[in-house]
Amino acid sequence: MIMPHALVLAGSRPGAPDPVAAAEGIAHKALVDVGGMPMLARVLRALREAGIEHLAVAADHPEVLSLAYAFSAIPVAPGAGPSASVAAGFAMMGPPLLVTTADHALLEPRWIADFVADAPDEADVAVLLARREDVERAVPGSRRTWLRFADGAWSGCNLFLLNSPKAERAIATWEAVEAERKRPWRIAARLGVGTLASYLLGRLTLAEAIARLGDRVGLRAAVVAARDGRAAVDVDKPADLVQVRQILGA
Repeated sequence: MIMPHALVLAGSRPGAPDPVAAAEGIAHKALVDVGGMPMLARVLRALREAGIEHLAVAADHPEVLSLAYAFSAIPVAPGAGPSASVAAGFAMMGPPLLVTTADHALLEPRWIADFVADAPDEADVAVLLARREDVERAVPGSRRTWLRFADGAWSGCNLFLLNSPKAERAIATWEAVEAERKRPWRIAARLGVGTLASYLLGRLTLAEAIARLGDRVGLRAAVVAARDGRAAVDVDKPADLVQVRQILGA
């Protein structure tokens, strides 16, 4: 199995200070200590241990960049949002490119290897998602954003594989989908009246929605089911940080 390059998104969202960084009194969320090391360091270590040789980090904070250099990661100037940062990383490194985030604090090398192995070879883009029952079994009490489809409720895992040059077409839709992730009916509406009707009637599966979204931009897109429900846990708010520290402590 050939491992892809990897890009870690570690930029700062414009506007109000990040709530996790503010709660910890840290300049940047990626530097928050989790299990004895900064979150970004945990992510970069997992990627290295999974066998990924070429790493890049989209960041502009000096301390975050210093940490990236410690793992021999290439800096990428972050864009105005996640999609722009991914576009910059994709232009620099090319496919296949694995994309994840600096707040994926529980990331394990085997999750990365499993995702790459399970992604269909013919897929231009693949996304890792976890079934609700798997998340709740692995992390009882976890509060996630659920995408509800005919085949159950799913949560994103902050792992994406841009597997071919065609994947560049998907980056332009990234920001729109990200903005509407809590309202999946709006994503369905983007795909036409028929798809929206299927969603509202409870007949649209997540795999079908992702495949149709790919068809719309001229590529093959696939959903990969996470083997471990913990893969859906990231650190968006202080309560998530408490939970992650409890998991690692256990």
